[in-house]
Amino acid sequence: MEAYLTAFVVGGLICVIGQLLMDVGKLTPAHTMSTLVVAGAVLAGLGLYEPLIDFAGAGATVPITSFGNSLAHGAMAEAESTGIVGILTGIFEVTSAGISAAIIFGFIASLLVRAKG
Repeated sequence: MEAYLTAFVVGGLICVIGQLLMDVGKLTPAHTMSTLVVAGAVLAGLGLYEPLIDFAGAGATVPITSFGNSLAHGAMAEAESTGIVGILTGIFEVTSAGISAAIIFGFIASLLVRAKG
């Protein structure tokens, strides 16, 4: 039960940060999403995101900040094995399944639902 509560609180705090960026910082949803992805990548680069995942579990892996963590980990892992070119290839290698799923399910949703407006 404690793990669920921790995940809920940490995930909720990440969402609160995003909401504050939009409400107080007057950022658009796209800018907010980009900011959270970059924050996740920076935290991963500093070695701080993995301890957050160990502490919060799904509370840290479900929000969009986790995508930034995945980008950074893919880039760093490939850079170690193949050099500077690995930075670009690692980003796509690690995140390609998620990006592909988003495109495919977005397309299917566009076929099933008629947009209003």
